Amino acid sequence: MALYGVCFGAVYRVGDSNGWTSRGLVDYNEWASTKDFHVNDTLIFTYNNQFHNVMQVTNQDFQSCNTTSAMATYTSGFDTVTLNRPGHFYFLCGTPGHCQAGQNVDINVMLPISTDGSLASPTPAP
Repeated sequence: MALYGVCFGAVYRVGDSNGWTSRGLVDYNEWASTKDFHVNDTLIFTYNNQFHNVMQVTNQDFQSCNTTSAMATYTSGFDTVTLNRPGHFYFLCGTPGHCQAGQNVDINVMLPISTDGSLASPTPAP
């Protein structure tokens, strides 16, 4: 019987104590640039769901703040997203004007680093 390791990632609250807001309190891309995101890390978006939401979009929709074809939409006010692959994840608020006001973030996810400093392969599921 083979045993497989489970890789648990870090947890990040988007915007730290300010959360997910359009008030201009956080430059989300600057916030993201100070973090090292890896496969299996988790993002937590906290916000007032009467005024905001979280939409995962393509790069093209991110660049243009287009909310018409989101890949996923979250509306609970306390949403968790697991970063399950390397590459960019793009998020924005779908409330009119909020993306344009800076409520958007580009998360660049890297493969996990193994204990010897090399890139680790994703761990197979049991």
